[in-house]
Amino acid sequence: MGRGAVKRRNGINGVRTAHPPRSDFFCIIEEMPKPLYLGEFELLVMLTVIRLGKGAYGVPISREIERETGRDVAFGTVYATLERLQQKGLVCSNLGDPTPERGGRAKRYFQVTTTGLRTVRETKQNLIRLWNLRELEGGVA
Repeated sequence: MGRGAVKRRNGINGVRTAHPPRSDFFCIIEEMPKPLYLGEFELLVMLTVIRLGKGAYGVPISREIERETGRDVAFGTVYATLERLQQKGLVCSNLGDPTPERGGRAKRYFQVTTTGLRTVRETKQNLIRLWNLRELEGGVA
């Protein structure tokens, strides 16, 4: 019997069986990595953070997305997305020095994590695979 297993009597003929403790089972489930998926706007933000490098903070991220896509992008949407990406472990952030132009407030700079970079690459491969389908419903993309 493995470590942490508990001998229990089965009701049929008193046969003993080995079962892991229930709490171990739930710990194993909680430790299993959840697949990470990116929505369209999350992918745009991730790609922009990668492109901007160490100077990536909310305002330039918003402006770069607007410039490259032609979409109006609210700062609040970018910050909410960055917060969500940080909770997923796809980006990390650090505070810069306070500046007089910002009324003494510091900028929060963002960087893509190793997990974030891997997720962006996986998303790219999935999109390429789907895009290369011979027949797309409704015509050619």
